[in-house]
Amino acid sequence: MKKLYRSKSNRMVAGVCAGVAEYLNIDVTVVRVIWAIASVCAAIGILAYIICAVVIPEKPDGSIVDAE
Repeated sequence: MKKLYRSKSNRMVAGVCAGVAEYLNIDVTVVRVIWAIASVCAAIGILAYIICAVVIPEKPDGSIVDAE
């Protein structure tokens, strides 16, 4: 099952746009432009970004710890 995470490697502020782009399998620039337009036009983009930065977990390192 695919999960939504904030990106650690491709971030500008909190990694939300890069995480959404990875989840949707599209270019991160497209997501950033859409988010910028939403922020300028309705100011809802700023609030949505802050909420997403708090709610969406950061992507794990990928290292699996074996519990022995």
